[in-house]
Amino acid sequence: MIRSVLLAALLLTTPAIAQDQAVSGKGAVLRGLDKVNGQTVDVQIQTGGRAEVFGLTVDLADCRYPAENPTGDAFAFLTILDTGQTNVRFQGWMIASSPALNALDHSRYDVWVLRCITS
Repeated sequence: MIRSVLLAALLLTTPAIAQDQAVSGKGAVLRGLDKVNGQTVDVQIQTGGRAEVFGLTVDLADCRYPAENPTGDAFAFLTILDTGQTNVRFQGWMIASSPALNALDHSRYDVWVLRCITS
């Protein structure tokens, strides 16, 4: 709850985001980390799509970026569950430049946003 309030406050008060119009991308590039063996993997997910990242299932609802700066800060709305389970592990916005602000809380895996797919 506190993370959600802080995230909303950041999105509303950050000058770069407040001044720029956000544009939705066609998808997102995410990076997954297996903390046990140190293996990483990058995955591309189309908006509205789903991907497997190690033992997690990731759904991407939207990925947005500043209209004036397509290579700028991306933020994506993700729903993450353990593969084969119905318990939601994470649901909310992740910001590429501040992945720890609203992060997945999992003992073995980590997932974060790298950028939006713009073309």
